[in-house]
Amino acid sequence: MNLSLFPTLKGYRPSWLVKDIQAGLIIAAVSIPISMGYAEVAGLPAVYGLYGSLLPVILFALLSTSPQFIFGVDAAPAAMIGGVLGGMGIAMGSAEAERVVPVLTFYVGIWLLLFALLRAGRVLRFVSTSVMGGFISGICCTIILMQLPKLMGGPAGTGELPELVRHLLRVQVHPLSLGLGAAALVILLAAKRLRPKFPMAIVVMGLGALATVLFDLPGHGVACLGAVEPGLPALHLPDWSAVSLTEGLGSSLPVAVGIMAETLLAESSFAMRDGYEIRDSQELLAFAAANLGAGMVGCCPVNGSVSRSSMNVQYRGKTQAVSLVAAAGMAAVLLWGSGLIRLLPVPVLT
Repeated sequence: MNLSLFPTLKGYRPSWLVKDIQAGLIIAAVSIPISMGYAEVAGLPAVYGLYGSLLPVILFALLSTSPQFIFGVDAAPAAMIGGVLGGMGIAMGSAEAERVVPVLTFYVGIWLLLFALLRAGRVLRFVSTSVMGGFISGICCTIILMQLPKLMGGPAGTGELPELVRHLLRVQVHPLSLGLGAAALVILLAAKRLRPKFPMAIVVMGLGALATVLFDLPGHGVACLGAVEPGLPALHLPDWSAVSLTEGLGSSLPVAVGIMAETLLAESSFAMRDGYEIRDSQELLAFAAANLGAGMVGCCPVNGSVSRSSMNVQYRGKTQAVSLVAAAGMAAVLLWGSGLIRLLPVPVLT
């Protein structure tokens, strides 16, 4: 394998720097609510989404041959890991989930490393668009059913479709939580139609925090995120005893296949549209490194984000310097802005 480091930065032009910094800061800001929300989908406390938006993003930028694609905590692997926890009977957000998820993430990284060595990216030419579309649609439906109870003021759902529906029907609706969540959703959908380039998710997050301060939302029964200790995540190997080897490898294989298929296909689409080439095997190595890094900070598996990559294109980011700026921005949030996280209402984040 012809390996090179920071391949997208070769021949870097000073005229690109301003756009890369601008795009990186916007990606970092938008990633705060997105990554925190998907960390909760994966069964982890929300702060682990911020941890997964730091080291894994840097490792991806170190190896990726795609100048446009953005990596981070994303929908498909988060929902799949949440489903695995449900199948194991592990409560979302529990201490056991915090032990199990990093082990599964590390195994995902090992599978992706094996795929890179075997040049498994060639297999994707046999995956049809309709199959991949069905997979993504199923993931979206699962996330909606898992998160709807939180929008209504209850705990997240777990398990397969019957369990998710039964849990949803048993949730006791908290009117204020539902109103806040619905208002946030309406604002986001309207902004997407009227001002698609405007990062409205940041504004909605700020409005939610402001409402917590002005109206004492927790005192009125609205759940807010827990306080986060300031500081960067510590690096450590997962607790291998949390999951048996056979169960860990078996449960993580579909997640690794999903990451490989979804991200490589999307990267290839971006490359074909904008006239450059990516190297499949090195991309798989970048995916592997990012997920091994995610496991070492306790996060869920990470994936390529089509929505954040599209935003990067909109703001004319040129190279993976955008990812490095985004990671630096996330580090600043963890060091000096963590106090704001406890003000975020859960229904708004949902």
